[in-house]
Amino acid sequence: MAIADWVGKLALAPFARALPTMGETERAALEAGTVGFEGDLFTGRPDFDALRARGPNRLNAAEQAFLDNEVRELCAMLDDNAIDAARDLPPEVWQFLREKKFFGMIIPREHGGLGFGDFAHATVVTRIATVNIATAVTVMVPNSLGPAELLLHYGTEAQRRHYLPQLADGRELPCFGLTSPYAGSDAAAIPDTGVLTEREIDGRRVRGFLVTFDKRYITLAPVATVVGLAFHAIDPTRAQGEQDLGITCALLPVPTPGMEIGRRHMPMNSAFMNGPIRGTDVFVPMDWVIGGEAQVGQGWRMLMESLAAGRAISLPALGSALQPTSLYVVNGYGRIREQFGLPIGKFHAVAALVVRIALELYASDAARRYTAAALDQGERPSVASAILKVQLTEAGRRAVNDGMDILGGKGIIRGPSNLLGVAYRHAPIAITVEGANLLTRALIIFGQGAVRCHPHVLDEMHAAQAGDARALGRALLGHASHVARNLWRSLAGVRVSGRPPADLADEAAQIARLSAQFALTADLAMGLLGGRLKRMELLSARLGDILSNLYLAAACLWRYEVEAEPKLLPLARGAVRTQLLQAAVSLRELHANLPSRALDLVSRLLRGGTRRLRPLRDREVLALAEALRSDPALLARLCPDVSEPRTGGLHDLMHALALAEPVADELDQLNTALRRVRPLEAAAAKSRDPTAALAYLKAADRVIQVDDVAL
Repeated sequence: MAIADWVGKLALAPFARALPTMGETERAALEAGTVGFEGDLFTGRPDFDALRARGPNRLNAAEQAFLDNEVRELCAMLDDNAIDAARDLPPEVWQFLREKKFFGMIIPREHGGLGFGDFAHATVVTRIATVNIATAVTVMVPNSLGPAELLLHYGTEAQRRHYLPQLADGRELPCFGLTSPYAGSDAAAIPDTGVLTEREIDGRRVRGFLVTFDKRYITLAPVATVVGLAFHAIDPTRAQGEQDLGITCALLPVPTPGMEIGRRHMPMNSAFMNGPIRGTDVFVPMDWVIGGEAQVGQGWRMLMESLAAGRAISLPALGSALQPTSLYVVNGYGRIREQFGLPIGKFHAVAALVVRIALELYASDAARRYTAAALDQGERPSVASAILKVQLTEAGRRAVNDGMDILGGKGIIRGPSNLLGVAYRHAPIAITVEGANLLTRALIIFGQGAVRCHPHVLDEMHAAQAGDARALGRALLGHASHVARNLWRSLAGVRVSGRPPADLADEAAQIARLSAQFALTADLAMGLLGGRLKRMELLSARLGDILSNLYLAAACLWRYEVEAEPKLLPLARGAVRTQLLQAAVSLRELHANLPSRALDLVSRLLRGGTRRLRPLRDREVLALAEALRSDPALLARLCPDVSEPRTGGLHDLMHALALAEPVADELDQLNTALRRVRPLEAAAAKSRDPTAALAYLKAADRVIQVDDVAL
């Protein structure tokens, strides 16, 4: 008997008992999407040649022209404060979005859309979000998880012909109803049901479902003309236990008898449209089911496969917008605002926050761009998408929080001159939707990652469930060899596989060693805890965080390689070191909480090399802050998507910074004079160019002032 057969027979029964129970909806979620470089990190020996092979992001001529023209024109129409106060986009903006096909970016040209790639789609949303998040969300939803995406992949030919051209030009405005009041993060447990039946319509019998549903948090619902709906399809003619056909997706036109779109909800008082949808015994003909009768019960698989890509685009684009906007604002305000005889950007406490935003921005934008390149090459990386959703929305929240701290009183006075207040209020929305970050860290990034990315776990699960002892034995032997290799790599170090950038060779070696330690720790956690790890969310969340930090660190190497800009080396190195330090801290905390005294004794050995990781020294932080403050080209390279709005605080800041350039060598003296000398003409008189100095002083004074309101 072969050793694999013997091992498999011995292990089959206990292994099957140890596996956590898994329903079809959970299986669909776990197995959705594809695996990319995040899978390399699970092997413990990442291949940097595979990382480099991804290639740079590219925009075609039509995509670049759209960014240069339509997107720029749209941003110039947007007034963040006015939209926020009106709680809606202006009619001319709605019309512009329809006419220029902003709602049809992902729809192919043959169906009347723009046919943009994923990187272009994400860039459009990011640029709009730097000016007004409500408009970005309005554009985002029809191009994200919604009818167009589902129709393209699963719809019947008749459904695609009917809906896609009208969705592309905005004649139809969609929303999608998944979340229910009693099924939020546990979306698969929606209580909404549709009972299979027949109705006589125009003299013929029509098969369909009588659907009763209650949905909430549905973006665009108040203005939608077509509603995507997820419900459990029920066939009452089947035997008990076989009646639930599975989650099913359908499209309902507005109005549909029995369907009610409720009064508007106001997420953080935002201007984008959101509200509930309800219905009792609403008849949904089989032709309205996405994909027709053949796709009844396949809705959860559809949604999970769509989310595998969508999580990497829309919400990360919002998080990505908060970061460069915050960096641009605090860096610029730090040059203008003077206290104690110094621009506040020169205070070390302020400089440290500016650099923290910049380093996180470099890393998160690197991951966003790398993953977009994977998407544009046809991959659907579900685990990487979850990493981006969590990491970029959290980084966006941290950036705007830091920005508010630096702005002080300027940041908390509401009005047209406010620089970050509206964005600050929006930050929790991205954290919450499409899977709350609290759960995504544990259940998707690591929970799904351990199954999809690990080189052996999925094979073991399939073999155990199929009762195939030989396949299980082979997988277990491979798994044992995998653990032994990573144990050696953790203790002795790792030979780097592939050719990372020469300037970041040391950082690549640290990524490789931490990857081996992560892979070994993941196996130890799964081996010690088995199915219990699924419920021990603090441990699995730390494992998810380590994988995320390694993914972002590796993406920094890719970005530095493809951009080939040596000037950015200090930022790239600082970003990698920051991510690796966070991973090492999580690894230390994880080992401290694993329920094994023996492991605790050898933990220091297993984490060898991580003690070399240290935060950036203060002098390195201050040097980076000075570079950002003194080199506009460096800031522009970090913030290429920050767009100019029609009016408001950001517009005023951009105007002041542009006027600062002709008097840059006198800026500190002018800022001091701005605070101490009146009238401004007198403050400008001593300048070598009084006209340019006066123009700057007036613009800077406008930036510093705040708004008042009538009682």
